[in-house]
Parts: sequence; structure tokens; C-alpha cells
Amino acid sequence: MHHLLIIEDDIALSNGIVLALKDDDVKFVQAHTIDAAKKQIASVNFDLVILDINLPDGSGLELLAELRRTTAVPVIVLTANDLETDIVTGFELGADDYITKPFSLMVLRARVGVQLKKVRHHLAETVQMENFSFSFDKMVFSKKGSAVELSKTEQKLLRILIENRGQTVSRSDLVDRIWTDGGEYVDENALSVTIKRLRDKLEDTPSSPVYIKNVYGIGYTWAVK
Repeated sequence: MHHLLIIEDDIALSNGIVLALKDDDVKFVQAHTIDAAKKQIASVNFDLVILDINLPDGSGLELLAELRRTTAVPVIVLTANDLETDIVTGFELGADDYITKPFSLMVLRARVGVQLKKVRHHLAETVQMENFSFSFDKMVFSKKGSAVELSKTEQKLLRILIENRGQTVSRSDLVDRIWTDGGEYVDENALSVTIKRLRDKLEDTPSSPVYIKNVYGIGYTWAVK
């Protein structure tokens, strides 16, 4: 499940983008101001951001620069600003793509697909770090050269933490992204149990974790040394 944030003050256009990109594997969040976008970004770890520049409460480029100080989330700038200097500035500030209005929804869909493939490819390869080797596509995991068996739920949790290592992922976001079959209520205790099981398998001293750390009152993070 990919989480996509659309920051666009034209509500009709924002709704049109959602319809054009609609997919069972994508969950959309819409924000019409920078302030609303910041609140969403603070609570959800997005896989892709579509960002307008001219917003009611400021410049999307300033938000882009702010994002790049804390995250590598792919950003597609979608704007009426079509001057060469605007495009260059967008890329210099860290945009992954730049699309000018008016635009083709089919082209936007294709470009969004390219960015989401990069996200999937990033974790399709084996992740090597310190004492661990994680291959999410092959579902092969090891610690200090010894195989570690992880349940599907533990794999989902680990993948989200590794993808966002060094950043805090809220409990609500983890519950939403791990138990994505919708509908039924999920007891948050399920997350605590899964965290404990993953620590038991990966931490040398689970009661004093070095990697899977609790950020009090917020959620969890995979600590970067």
C-alpha cells in the first residue's frame, strides 16, 4: 500500500488527480494549503508527494526545501510556473520530477508510476547494515549471518521501519499500513505485540533495544547510529 499526498489548492483538480491515479494499492491524502500539508506530513510517512507551487499560504518550493532537510520522499512538482528558471529551481531544491500545467492526466499517471517503482525497487534489493541483511523481495532475513524467520506482519513492520530509518513512524500510521485489510477494528495492542516479537528476534537485549526504539507518546523508529 502506497501513501500519496496531493498538495493542490484547486479542489476540482485535486479530486481529478485522485480519480486519474485511483488504484487499489494507493491511498490518497489531499491538502489544499501548506499548513494542512505539514500536519499530514507530521503524522503520515508518505511514499510520494505531488506538490503545487502557488498555494494560498505560501510557496510550495519553500515546503520542498523543508522536506528535503528531513526526508528523501519522492516529490513531483505540478505547477503553472513554466519558466526555465522555475523548473531549474525546483530540481535544485530536490524535486524528482516537474510537470507544468496544463498537463495530460495520462502523462501524470505514467510519471507517478515511475516514482512509485523507484520506491518499490529501493526495498526490493537486499539491505545490508551492521549485523543485518534484509531481502524483502526474497523474504530472506539474517542477523550476524544466522537466518531469522519473520511472519508476514513482522516483515511489514520491519520494512516500514527500515524504509523510514532515522525517522519516527506514529503508532496510528503503523497500524494503518500494516493491517491494510480495512474494515475491522484493530486493537493497538497488536502493534505492541508485533514490536516485541520483532525485538526478540533482532535485538541482542530486547528489553533494552538499540535499533527498534520507542519514541514516547508518538511511535517507533529504527535508530540510525
